[in-house]
Amino acid sequence: MAALMVAAFALVACGNQSTGGGTTKYVVGVSNTLTGNGWREEMICSIKAQAKASGVVSKVIVANRTTDAAGQIADIRNLISSGANVIVINPSDRDALNAVIKQATDKGIVVVAVDQAVSEPTAYVVSNDQVAYGQLGADWLAKQLNGKGNIIEMRGINGVPADTDRHQGLTTALAQYPNIKVIKQTFTNWSLDPAAQQMKDIFSSGIQYDGIWTSGIDSTVVDQFQSSNKPFVPIVGADNNKFVQELATLKDKGLKGAAVTNPPPIGGAGLAVGLAVLQKTHSYDHVIHLTPQVWDNTTADGAAKLAQTYDSSLDPYYSVAFDVKPYTTYSKQDLISCAGPS
Repeated sequence: MAALMVAAFALVACGNQSTGGGTTKYVVGVSNTLTGNGWREEMICSIKAQAKASGVVSKVIVANRTTDAAGQIADIRNLISSGANVIVINPSDRDALNAVIKQATDKGIVVVAVDQAVSEPTAYVVSNDQVAYGQLGADWLAKQLNGKGNIIEMRGINGVPADTDRHQGLTTALAQYPNIKVIKQTFTNWSLDPAAQQMKDIFSSGIQYDGIWTSGIDSTVVDQFQSSNKPFVPIVGADNNKFVQELATLKDKGLKGAAVTNPPPIGGAGLAVGLAVLQKTHSYDHVIHLTPQVWDNTTADGAAKLAQTYDSSLDPYYSVAFDVKPYTTYSKQDLISCAGPS
């Protein structure tokens, strides 16, 4: 009995590994703290698709709810107790999760933070370079305004790492343009309805603005300009499918804009890294950053890229990126089906 108790404890401590057909199978845990957001939905689907494509995952357990750091800590503890071997998290805070992450990694669980960074050194971080995201978009916008004018900054969720990093990038870029002023700042929570209402409030307020920088809530802003019959100003957003389509089709109606890439399949890439570390098939740095690109409709190359990347088979609020090479190995259909291992 004592031997059985020791073996049971070891199973919990090291995660739940099963063997079928000679192949070790692993359990994957996912912690996401924002629901009702197309980007996050695509991120989760990419994790499920990569889990299925890997052939070494038996189950994906998803803790998916809108919550804060305290709620996410509870979710991660539950994933640890559920026997996860790899836990992929989109962190709600840079530092607050460190203790529970260390609790997981001390048990031999590989923890990968995707999209946003954490400061716990035992975790892996696989994300877009969010500082560069903010900087590239703000620099493009300032150049469109010839270095002078008022802009609106529509941020994400106050206090989360990606929002802080993007704001840092924007601030760094605008330091080179002293005649560009942020006349109004909002927090959209990366949600459609708040962003739409904020634009309506801006229209009714009479604020004089010359451009809008958004943290990926872009097509909602374009839609409000159209429904309110307002003349477009230059708009910066992300490579979301609907916004890419609008940039490609509304240029003749006066829309100037740029999409800064930020692929949700970073989730699947994070899982691929986590599984490789777990299986010791590849050695990765603890921090992996993708370098974002700018696709604008004011240059021939940018316009061609936008026209090529719009994808009618994808959800309007998904990113046009369906994979992150060389990490992900699933197909576009795998992503769309959003089905994990059976």
